Order: sequence, then structure tokens, then C-alpha cells
Amino acid sequence: MIPLHDENRSYSTPLITYILIAINVIIFFYFYLQGPVSYQKIILKYGMIPIYILFGEKLYTLLTNMFLHGDFMHLAGNMLYLFIFGDNVEDAFGHFKYLIFYIVSGLGAAIIHILSIFLMPPEMQKLALRVPAIGASGAISGVLGAYMILYPHARIKTLVMYWYITIVSIPAYYYIGFWFIYQLFMGVISLQLPLGVAFWAHIGGFMCGVILVKLLGVRPRKPRPRYYIYYYRVPIE
Repeated sequence: MIPLHDENRSYSTPLITYILIAINVIIFFYFYLQGPVSYQKIILKYGMIPIYILFGEKLYTLLTNMFLHGDFMHLAGNMLYLFIFGDNVEDAFGHFKYLIFYIVSGLGAAIIHILSIFLMPPEMQKLALRVPAIGASGAISGVLGAYMILYPHARIKTLVMYWYITIVSIPAYYYIGFWFIYQLFMGVISLQLPLGVAFWAHIGGFMCGVILVKLLGVRPRKPRPRYYIYYYRVPIE
């Protein structure tokens, strides 16, 4: 299932969401186009490597990792979700609070990711503690958590590809709820098998988003009314 857009129109222009998308895209192409060797060095320098964080080193990577992506598809998937769900969450929080919320969700995602490593077998721990984690998905998972709490009945236009291809309209609580269950399922598996995806960062970011909305008492904006024009056929006598 690929989300195309939501039917929940926001009142304000999501400036922070647009800026975050622009920053992520610019950073990715600026470094990625320098070549794979150079980009690998950037990931090692600015990606979040858990062992360093545990020893109080390279703490800046808790922030910088949110703006790095492994490849174009990684970037495109994250930016699609941020574009679809970010505007309404920013509308509810306000621009500045939304930015803080986004960063805190990303930090929470990184912390949960690090803690999850200690649930792995010892040999996997040694490897996982030294693998850099990158991507905006932890922070964006916080946006998804907030969206599900604020707009559970908003409908998401979704491209479904199974035996056939179609577009359906799915309530947010179903779409995001299914997404979260999948993250939990894969997260449990990732504690025993190296899957290459930080599922627990997604889980942690989502939980932060839900908790922050509740703690801050953020309320959703009322849906904007939709206007329709009706045409009547008048018989000519």
C-alpha cells in the first residue's frame, strides 16, 4: 500500500514541513552525487553510531542522522510520508512547536533504537552497536503517531497493488494502525535476525508522537468545509 494523499485539508501553509523536505533533499543530493566512497564517509561521520552515544561521544549525530538517507528510494519514501501527514500535524501544533516536536520524536526514536540493541543476542549486539543509523523515519513516525491521535477518521487515498491495482480511501486509524502493527512484528523479528532496518526507531518515534500529543494537550483543527456546486436541469416548455 502506498499513500497518495489525505483528504484532510489544512488551514495553514505547512512551512516547516516544506523546509524539512527541502533540507533532506538538498543534503542527500549534495553528498550523494560526490560518489559512493565520499558518501560512505559522510554516513560514518554524521550517522548515529550507538556505541559512540553510549560513551557520550558524537552526540551531534543524534540530530544529524535525521537528515541522511541511504539511497533515493529511502529518501523518497520518507519524504512522501512527511508530505502527506506533516501538514495537518503542523497545522495542529503551530510551526515552531511542530519543529520541536519533530526533533524530539527523532531523538526519542534514536534512544529506543539504542535500547533495543540490548535485547539482541550478544553477537548481534556487538555488530549493531557499530552500525550507523540514518534517516528521517524516526521523526516522521512521530508525525504518524500524532496524526493518528489527532485525525483518526481522516481518509487516506492509497494505491493498493495486489492481484490488481486500485486506489482506495482508507481511514487513518486503519492505515497507520496497520503500519504500526507491521513495525512491531518486524521489530520483534529484528531482535533475532539482522534485517538492516531500524524498526525500533520507527516504534520509538511513533510512541513519542502519541505521548507528546497527549502531554501537550494538542487539539486537532476542525476539518475545512467542502463546497459543492449543484447544477439543476430545468425543462424548457
